[in-house]
Amino acid sequence: MVDLKTEIADKKTLKQAIERVDTVENTLGLEIIEVVEQAAIASSKWMGKGEKNTADEVAVEAMRERMNKIHMRGRIVIGEGERDEAPMLYIGEEVGICTQPDAKNFCNPDELVEIDIAVDPCEGTNLVAYGQNGSMAVLAISEKGGLFAAPDFYMRKLAAPAAAKGHVDINKSATENLKILSECLNRAVEELVVVVMDRPRHKDLIQEIRTAGARVRLISDGDVSAAISCAFAGTNIHALMGIGAAPEGVISAAALRCLGGHFQGQLIYDPEVVQTGLIGESREGNLARLKEMGITDGDRVYDSHELASGNTVLFAACGITPGTLMDGVRFFHGGARTQSLVISSQSKTARFVDTVHLFEEPKVIQLR
Repeated sequence: MVDLKTEIADKKTLKQAIERVDTVENTLGLEIIEVVEQAAIASSKWMGKGEKNTADEVAVEAMRERMNKIHMRGRIVIGEGERDEAPMLYIGEEVGICTQPDAKNFCNPDELVEIDIAVDPCEGTNLVAYGQNGSMAVLAISEKGGLFAAPDFYMRKLAAPAAAKGHVDINKSATENLKILSECLNRAVEELVVVVMDRPRHKDLIQEIRTAGARVRLISDGDVSAAISCAFAGTNIHALMGIGAAPEGVISAAALRCLGGHFQGQLIYDPEVVQTGLIGESREGNLARLKEMGITDGDRVYDSHELASGNTVLFAACGITPGTLMDGVRFFHGGARTQSLVISSQSKTARFVDTVHLFEEPKVIQLR
């Protein structure tokens, strides 16, 4: 029999937990829009200038500055830029007002929101540098422990619409999955469009998709946008297949979990598979690194609920250059206009947010 004090304590703990979840949704949900907006605006000023690292660096600094104004204790569990030594919000970095040295003066531990954050301040740095479509500032957040801390490896990915969830499988061939997609979506295989990163490692995959009768859309960078596009009808993107960066895989999984779409990911630790020379010198060394991180089965296939397991998961993105889902940043004299996407697992919403930013007294505010 539970005594009255224990029951009251349990109810208080439950109430605090519910309030913290509400805070993540209601408070942080608004502020993370500004985080990605500021990163996108900063990066877009370098659009077309051929300076991918600078476009990334200013996005990182803008994102960090805005996150450090949020009343939270945040921890970066997935950073960016490790592979090419670009500036980054590094893994383990703490952000938010409540991480400051004098935080005890204005942060109540009982009301403290502790969250894990996955970021890519400039998803598609080459796209920005060369003025190409599809770049955006992205992040995903969840309560502490709610996001998979992916190593800076690569990941084999399969994304598909909600209608195909649980039917397609990353362990099946592309041909098999296309047949399943065709049945689930009530479309001929010839009507399907599959996005694949334009990389030498995908030569056989691309050929198989084409032989099966489907169409291939090759992209140079930015597979987060492609994965999310699978969940929205009207994008004319029906699947993402192939190997891309693992951190971006977790961010994609967070969005697709909220949208009810299909996402599976499998870490790739063999340098010969990715053919880039960017993930370590040997297969054995990478397996040892995974073991140090607590990942004992390097071949395990993860679904979206395992990669983004938190009770509350929020995803936010803001277009830097125009893309399938969002417009890029558009400047006018005295300001800029942005379009963002915020997706929540709690409220089960996907909000497209159109924002006018006034930098000074404008002469004209462009409506569209």
